[in-house]
Amino acid sequence: MKVSVSHKNGMRFEAKTQKSSFIIDCPQISPVEYFLAGIITCSASDIVLLPKNQDKTVTNLVVDGDVERNEDHPRKFNTLHLDYKFNSDGDDIMAARWVMASLETYCSTINTIRDSVVISYSITHNGTKIKKNEKMISGGGSGIDMGEIESCPS
Repeated sequence: MKVSVSHKNGMRFEAKTQKSSFIIDCPQISPVEYFLAGIITCSASDIVLLPKNQDKTVTNLVVDGDVERNEDHPRKFNTLHLDYKFNSDGDDIMAARWVMASLETYCSTINTIRDSVVISYSITHNGTKIKKNEKMISGGGSGIDMGEIESCPS
């Protein structure tokens, strides 16, 4: 993947990809807001496509993202909470699996940041909250303490 960004005027930049181009108009929308929107859109597209592969349909999808950042520079993301709201003709277990598949496997933007950002999520499916403030199993920063794990001798 290649992207080229060129300065236009003031605080306007043009981003060109191999497929298209778009204007980044700072400070109307900051690059960090574009970054967060990209993260959310990556996962949202999974929530549309994964059910489609199972002959299911998702409607009324809204994914809200809330980030806490460092106050000092570099102002990196410390936490990210994603709140998924959607309806579907699948059951609650399927809906939760679609979200988890996106977070843990398919969404490359989330998987790019998950070792340095504590990521949590909530899911409202068909009007019912089915998950609330769940933490990603593999997210949580660079030091996850799993405690003592009993294993088979090698």
